This record gives sequence, C-alpha cells and structure tokens, in this order.
Amino acid sequence: MTGTNRHVLHADMDAFYASVEQRDNPTLKGKPVLVGGSPDERGVVAAASYEARSFGIRSAMPMRTALNRCPIAIRLDPDFNKYQSVSSQVMAIFRKISMTIEPISLDEAFLDVTDSVTECNTPQKMAYNLKARVQSELNLTLSVGVATSKSVAKIASDMNKPDGLMVVGPGTEKAFLAPLPVGKLWGIGPKTTERLNKDGIVTIGDLEKMPEKWWLSQFGSTAWHMRSLSLGRDNSLVQSVKKRKSISAETTLATDTGDPEILHEMANRLSQSLGLHLVNLRLKGRTVKMKLRLSDFTTFTRQQTLSEPVDSPDAIGRAVSTLLRKELFEGRKFRLVGVGVSGFEDTEEQLLQPRLAGF
Repeated sequence: MTGTNRHVLHADMDAFYASVEQRDNPTLKGKPVLVGGSPDERGVVAAASYEARSFGIRSAMPMRTALNRCPIAIRLDPDFNKYQSVSSQVMAIFRKISMTIEPISLDEAFLDVTDSVTECNTPQKMAYNLKARVQSELNLTLSVGVATSKSVAKIASDMNKPDGLMVVGPGTEKAFLAPLPVGKLWGIGPKTTERLNKDGIVTIGDLEKMPEKWWLSQFGSTAWHMRSLSLGRDNSLVQSVKKRKSISAETTLATDTGDPEILHEMANRLSQSLGLHLVNLRLKGRTVKMKLRLSDFTTFTRQQTLSEPVDSPDAIGRAVSTLLRKELFEGRKFRLVGVGVSGFEDTEEQLLQPRLAGF
C-alpha cells in the first residue's frame, strides 16, 4: 500500500435491467427500452435504456407517463430472477478486486481497495481491470468512480456514464466538487436544492463557502457532516454487512385531499417503487405498513402482517390498499402518504443497505 489515503471505488452498472435485456435480445440494441409494469396497472419504470432516457424518462416514473414521452419505447416485464443471477456474476467479479465490498443494490457497490494499492497496481488500474472483466465476461458496461471516500467516488461514477471512469486524486476533492450542481451532494434532495437555488446557492462551491451560522440554521445537527461532505471529506467506511429492520418511502401531497382515487393512486405508486427496490436489494418482508398524516398534522401508522414474506410490488400494493380503504372517512383529508415493509427474512442476501427514507 502506498501513502495514507483510503482508496474507494464506486462501481455502478449502466442501465442494468435494460442493458441485460438488450444484451440477451440483440434486436433491442439501439432502441428505447423500458423495463417495468404495465401502464394499465399503474406500473412504474424499473429501468430505462439510455435511448429512452434521452426522452426525459427516469426510473420510478409512472409507466404511463414514460410511454407518453416516448410512444415508440419497447416495454418489457421485469425478469428479476435473471437480473439477480447476473448480479451474482457481477459481485463475483467485484470480489476478484477486493473482498471489502458494500453492495448497495443488485447493480451497484462500493469497494475499498486500499490494501491492494501499490506503485504498479494503482486504483485507476484496478478500475480499468474491473470494467474490462465485466465487459469481457458479461458483455455489459460499468461506470466507476475512484476517490478517497465513498461520497466522492459515488458522485464521480455518475460523471461520464455510460461506460465511464472518473478518478478524483487525493487532495483534489474540493476542486472536483466545487463546480458541480449542489444537488449532486449526498443528503441534498430536490426540495433542498430548490430552496438553496432560490438563495443563490447553485454549486457545491457556493455551498461550502457559507458561514458557520448559516450551516447550523439550515442543517441543524447534521450541519458539520454536510459541510465536510461539501469539502470532499467523508470518513464513512465501506462496510461489508449492513442490516436494516425496515424500509419505506413517503410523499407529501401538493394539496390536502380526501379523494379516494388520488390517495389510492399515490399509495400504489409508492408500493410499486418500494417493491422494485426490495427486489433490487433481495429483501422480502412479512409486515406491510402505511403511514398517514391528516390535514391537521395528526400522524399515525397502520400495518398488516402477511402469512409469507413478500417483495412483489403488486402484493405490497394490495395490502396497502386494504389498509388505506379502512381510513377513508367522509370529510377526512390527508397531506402525507407513506408505505413501508419490515420483518425481513434473516438471510445473507438480506444484509444490504436500503436507500429509501424510513418512517
């Protein structure tokens, strides 16, 4: 090992589900491909090929919206057994580079390669090797970010997609981040980005220049962690095993409503997205939860424990629909809807880190 810096790779398969389908069916190459549920059943996009993305289509978008944007797109039902099989092959290749791996999903992982670095075997060479192996053994492309921390490597891997490679050398983290949009930073979501942009904070460089009092007023207890990330400092470890007790997603409605159709539509979309995420993480749970917040800010949860663990978007949707139906009273209006799953099976494949916000 050379020097005292950590060396982290973030490896991310390009449009994974869609790319596997295009690989296995050459007639799909070069065409806009959407993997996901039927628009007639309120399905969502699980993956979109880069040809489809050029129409502004993204994952978790309602399939109906995606097909309206690109009527010539070819929609395919997901084949998760196939994707999980290919994922196992991908992870096996990753383990040839490093055994310190933190899988994020079927198609994405962090690798700590610090202990393997020598003058001849640099992190950049390892990234090239990783990409070459995935291409030659699986006929798929991979984008890799190389940095001294997880957060910077994650941002770097997204810079030159598809089939990209970005190396952020030790000591250049701040300069690398400074010109990027503030929304690229971990922990800065769309709503926070919008608020910051209104205040004239457009880039990460703008953000890190703000005074200490401002950071405390905007981010509270997480202020110093967020400021460190804006400077390219991140000491979080690549952890091979992480176990979560639950995973969930929620949304605040633009306008309070008691309309059953709107509420069921929103609950179903959350169920679809959550189910796809569970499949992606190889998670199955027995308990389906629903979080509701009324217009007066009263917040409560309801749950149903199923006879068998599930990851199916439709199975989750059916349970959530039953829970919601019991709460729709005359005159009652809602401002927030959330869906969650817990009670995961205790297997090695469950030991992955979900990325959706919890209740």
